[in-house]
Amino acid sequence: MSVSEFPGSGNARGVALSPPCDDLALWRWPLDRDGHEWPALWSMLSAPERERAGRFGTEALRQRYVAGRAALRETLARRLGIAPAAVPIVRGTRGRPMLADDASPDFNVSHTRGVAVIALLDRAGHRVGIDIEGEDRSLAHDSLARKFLTADERDAIAPLDDDARRRAFLRLWTCKEAMSKATGDGLSAPFARIGIDTARGLVPVAGPDVYAPGLWSLHAVAAGAGYCATVAVWRWA
Repeated sequence: MSVSEFPGSGNARGVALSPPCDDLALWRWPLDRDGHEWPALWSMLSAPERERAGRFGTEALRQRYVAGRAALRETLARRLGIAPAAVPIVRGTRGRPMLADDASPDFNVSHTRGVAVIALLDRAGHRVGIDIEGEDRSLAHDSLARKFLTADERDAIAPLDDDARRRAFLRLWTCKEAMSKATGDGLSAPFARIGIDTARGLVPVAGPDVYAPGLWSLHAVAAGAGYCATVAVWRWA
């Protein structure tokens, strides 16, 4: 993690993470904010974002959504040189957030356990996706592997002990989730047909259509102790 920071509202700070390539910027933001910050955070949001915030079932989820959107707006505002509330975020194809008129940079955000990571990509004809998970997340990894991993991926992690298989599944999941967020497919992506070779790094080796291996690069993100995160860069044009 680098020491590069910029102040957000209140006491929160966005911290720059080490990017794997020059045209990619990565930021980490806290989502648990002090109560006195909420009016400033709320003022950054668009009307649709405020409406969505109002639909969350619990106050904790609502606050983390507001903090995450404000962090995204602050990060983009710094890059664009405008006020956070003026950042023209729209919903693109399949609802994927993007800047109006397909302007640069492309961006993506993921959050878990009080932390958001944001990826900004300035590369023509490419899009970015990012996913973060807690390394200690408990889940039915073996049954999920049968649903979401390829046969080769399952064979590769089968000799590992139970906890190592869980961690290996989480790494593969962050890869595939990041890819599905780049395309905008979300959970409708063909996860079980997307193959990643983790023995050689994070190398895409199989995938149909827009998930063809040659269109992708995957990189582990050092998002801090206790987190597993991956950023995916997709050549779509």
